[in-house]
Amino acid sequence: MDNAERRHYRHLSVRPIAGALGAEIGGVDIARPLEGAVVAEIRQAFLDHLVVFFRDQKLTPPQLLAFAQRFGQPMEYPQLKGLLECPMITPVVKLEHERTNFGGVWHSDTSYLERPPMASMLYALETPPVGGDTLFANQYLAYETLSDGLKQTLAGLVGVNSSAKADVSKTREDRLRDAGAELKVLVGEHPAVRTHPETGRKALYLNYGHSCRFRNWSEEESTPLLDYLFRHQVQPEFTCRFQWAPGSLAFWDNRCTQHNPVNDYHGYRRVMHRVTLAGDTPR
Repeated sequence: MDNAERRHYRHLSVRPIAGALGAEIGGVDIARPLEGAVVAEIRQAFLDHLVVFFRDQKLTPPQLLAFAQRFGQPMEYPQLKGLLECPMITPVVKLEHERTNFGGVWHSDTSYLERPPMASMLYALETPPVGGDTLFANQYLAYETLSDGLKQTLAGLVGVNSSAKADVSKTREDRLRDAGAELKVLVGEHPAVRTHPETGRKALYLNYGHSCRFRNWSEEESTPLLDYLFRHQVQPEFTCRFQWAPGSLAFWDNRCTQHNPVNDYHGYRRVMHRVTLAGDTPR
């Protein structure tokens, strides 16, 4: 049993939902101002479980933003505008007639930025009657289960990440068109393996959505290794699955997880509010 499983929480309940990562937090109304001790326990659960979930919350945009600010500095999403009344909150919407969902591939949020976000929060306003779950994958485990030889190879590699990789940019087309905006081509280069600044653990930091090659390698040379890693890092035993309902909130660590919103609810509306928290330069 590791430290996360033995940990005792005084101010809230923490129930793991899978063996690899993920826990539901109960006993707290996050719409209200929170004491420092409660915030500290939520942050500890977030570090222990990589993604934490809250149920049956009722949050206005200012309340969601106030909660997010207890854990970091909200930042604007680089591709879309936020709400008029709360610009740091980005609506994530799939309408009844749309076939493609936003960000609907395995990815780590905006890894094409020089300083990718440390975390994201997603709050559900409207959800389909069935479907629309989100999968999360533990990138500590993805790294730790590699062979020693491959770990040595990756130690010297830098991934090149682009906002314009075809499969993920396709998932933003409806929202960009509605906003009258064009896709910004942004490129960020980061270590293939990063060290988490708070836990000190190493995590695989490449993702199908944005990583296109290794620095000083061609795309053709990079593809075989990247394809292997993309398959490896989202194996079922590294994942958890969250079933949304109105009032649910997910808070995930972008430095050591990936996520994939499942696009299986055509004909139904799904409306979420997202807050992104600024991070540091991966090392």
